[in-house]
Amino acid sequence: MLQIGITGGIGSGKSIVCRIFSTLGVPVYSADDRAKWLLNHDPSLKSAVTALLGSEAYLPNGSYNRAWVASQVFQNPPLLQKLNAIVHPRVGEDTQVWVEQNSKAPYVIKEAAIMAKAGQNNMLAQVIVVHAPADLRVARVLQRDPQRSEKEVRDIIARQISDEERHKIADFIIYNDESQLLIPQVWGLHQLFKK
Repeated sequence: MLQIGITGGIGSGKSIVCRIFSTLGVPVYSADDRAKWLLNHDPSLKSAVTALLGSEAYLPNGSYNRAWVASQVFQNPPLLQKLNAIVHPRVGEDTQVWVEQNSKAPYVIKEAAIMAKAGQNNMLAQVIVVHAPADLRVARVLQRDPQRSEKEVRDIIARQISDEERHKIADFIIYNDESQLLIPQVWGLHQLFKK
């Protein structure tokens, strides 16, 4: 079974591309969504995060205090690295269980904001990068998350790897810039991967 990675910057359209693949019957694993779920439901992960960041990392009802954690780690790269060192291995374990559960599929999609080139210790056969210009990405995020400011979104984009770096890991690029239709691009890749 092929494992295909999908990545792209915030607002690039990774989620919509994944929904198209899912509609075609392809199993899709969203690392970000699963990380959020695990941070709220996995007792050992919750314990490790609390040990690192303190009890403020979780609200009184036990749910992950994402806004507070973000305020603590995004201006503190060493602390962010420590948090990632706790969360990423757990997501990796969860991914492997999911892959095994979907082993009968011709291929699966693994979506993540951060991804290495195919074959670099990640079990990926190919990597798809979803590309959109920065201004369009900002507009999409502001429409989706109106509580964010334009500066906040641009700061997030600045912290992510550049499009140039992202394109270096790409085996395929899906252009989500409103000049090309998405479905034909996804359909073409689907036909290639399901063989």
